[in-house]
Amino acid sequence: MRILTTSLIVATLLVGCQEDPEPTSPDSGTQLQDSGIPENDSGVPENDAGVPEDDAGVPEDPLPSGPPVPQGPPNVPEFNPAFPGQTRVPAIQTKTPLQTTEIASGFRNPWAIAFLPDQRMLVTEKATGSLYIVTQQGAKSPAVSGLPAVDARGQGGLLDVEVGPDYAQSQLIYWTYSEPRQGGNGLAVARARLVDGAKPRVENVQVIFRMMPTLESTLHSGGRMVFTPDGKLFVTLGERSILAGRVQAQDVKSHFGKVVRINPDGSVPQDNPYLNNPEAKPEIWSVGHRNVLSAALDSQNRLWTVEMGPQGGDEVNRPEAGKDYGWPTIGYGEEYSGAPIHQSTQAPGMEQPVYYWDPVIAPSGMTIYSGTLFPEWKNDMFIGGLAAKALVRLMVRNDRVVGEEHLLKDLDSRIREVVQGPDGALYLLTDATNGKVLKVTPK
Repeated sequence: MRILTTSLIVATLLVGCQEDPEPTSPDSGTQLQDSGIPENDSGVPENDAGVPEDDAGVPEDPLPSGPPVPQGPPNVPEFNPAFPGQTRVPAIQTKTPLQTTEIASGFRNPWAIAFLPDQRMLVTEKATGSLYIVTQQGAKSPAVSGLPAVDARGQGGLLDVEVGPDYAQSQLIYWTYSEPRQGGNGLAVARARLVDGAKPRVENVQVIFRMMPTLESTLHSGGRMVFTPDGKLFVTLGERSILAGRVQAQDVKSHFGKVVRINPDGSVPQDNPYLNNPEAKPEIWSVGHRNVLSAALDSQNRLWTVEMGPQGGDEVNRPEAGKDYGWPTIGYGEEYSGAPIHQSTQAPGMEQPVYYWDPVIAPSGMTIYSGTLFPEWKNDMFIGGLAAKALVRLMVRNDRVVGEEHLLKDLDSRIREVVQGPDGALYLLTDATNGKVLKVTPK
């Protein structure tokens, strides 16, 4: 076990702020470990299967066994999992033949997809700060006008987009972006009314949430959003990577390294865990995260996230109210320099990840499958892999990962986003200067 002195801790933290070198080109396959963005541009389920009661009684296939998905040696071999199945579970294989169809291309590092009621897609473009409407036939609208300016350096820019739960009445859409500010920048959440048509625009823009404090950093913005059936909005926030931000990940006076929960107008739900703590930001739901770029609800409407580790230590978590997920005190990775970060992988009062990777997959968008096109995928997680250049499938039973598969490796593409469409297909975005919208269906 690596033991750090105080001086070594500070030194290694500073080293860790130096992210991997930028890729020579977005399509080169070399990634910025924590975002994949080129600079230039856990309760008990209702049954043992971890599925709702209406799925109970269906015999489960035997749990997978055998070797894990092929991967390199761990970066930190002295760190052992806290329980069996926390990493390198058996490899599994989808039985259904897959067909991948290109719907549209020509996007500059697209970041997120959201579906309008008529199955057209909203697609964000990180580096340009542009939002487009894309039809199922691949027609792309002019850029939606009226969005605020973004700080697109590094891992900033225009990030996630979601359609409001009351869109049919309000036409409200929501998006996250790196907001330029005096003295630095910070993640912001905005909403506005989408005015559809030949030249789409947004009007009545409101910024409903701002990550605080403001900091000058181009790294670890976070930015995924998830609406819940009761109308609340989860937003994931990175810890800005540099030392000044990293040390605030467990500090409830700061938004850095947190999952927050707000109402659609930005107000604070009355059952938030830190509401009555005068020292805390009342929006905070959970603390101790690094850079959460994947988030989705399961069949029981519980939040799951996947966050980027450093060199090793990408984590699957199920964030619960008021809990601490350990960063930077505990974890399963190391600095990119190879210097240690953690004295231990466990500490009192800090949660263990449900699953982790070492080496990393560099996770991005995420969905938990609930459609009917692929019955064998029911309740499985799908995560975009940037470093893995794959669509990563996790089979989950009883809140534990029991199988893993890396799909679409033949595309040799960095997968930035994965969402389930209204038709039960999976829709993906590739992270490239000629980014594409892809649709995955049975062959």
